[in-house]
Amino acid sequence: MPATTHLLYLHGFRSSPRSAKARMVAERVARDHPAVTFWCPQLPPSPRQAMAMVAGGIAGWPRAAMAVIGSSLGGFYAGWVAQRMRCPSVLLNPAVDPARDLARYIGEHPVWQSPEERVFFRAEYIDELRALDVRGEPPAAPAFAVIAKGDEVLDWREMAARCAHARLRLLDGSNHALDDFASQIDEVFDFLQLAR
Repeated sequence: MPATTHLLYLHGFRSSPRSAKARMVAERVARDHPAVTFWCPQLPPSPRQAMAMVAGGIAGWPRAAMAVIGSSLGGFYAGWVAQRMRCPSVLLNPAVDPARDLARYIGEHPVWQSPEERVFFRAEYIDELRALDVRGEPPAAPAFAVIAKGDEVLDWREMAARCAHARLRLLDGSNHALDDFASQIDEVFDFLQLAR
């Protein structure tokens, strides 16, 4: 795989570019890979709008030299981006069936990193999530999944089965937020092969 010159990071539900993992990745890219274009957008709650924004933002990126990282719902989105762009992906505790799992979250919720900010998840977003589901498609590019058996939100077995095509790092403990991501980041960056 050629050196990656463009890296996209997609945060999860009720998260933001200020999440610990997103900041760690951004800092590592800035410090060790200053030639790499890094983008971690604040995603709108509408899945359709989120992916339209992402598609527009990466439209000029070189497909052969880009990669995507996604966490939780961002991991679901990263699967869609990887299929469409045929690029490598890193999936961090990726949501497998968010149309099913987020149906109970319709309504207003605080953003994890800033509780004063709110996100409103609408009923119509469930169908938008279904439209982005790529589970029936064969993998388009290499993937690396980091999955915590200690995830308190998503079932690690379901995630591992969904990521059977991927290089898999199963963590015996940890949690949904991957609070120990600092111990996984080297392997993530080894997989990504970022340009120097």
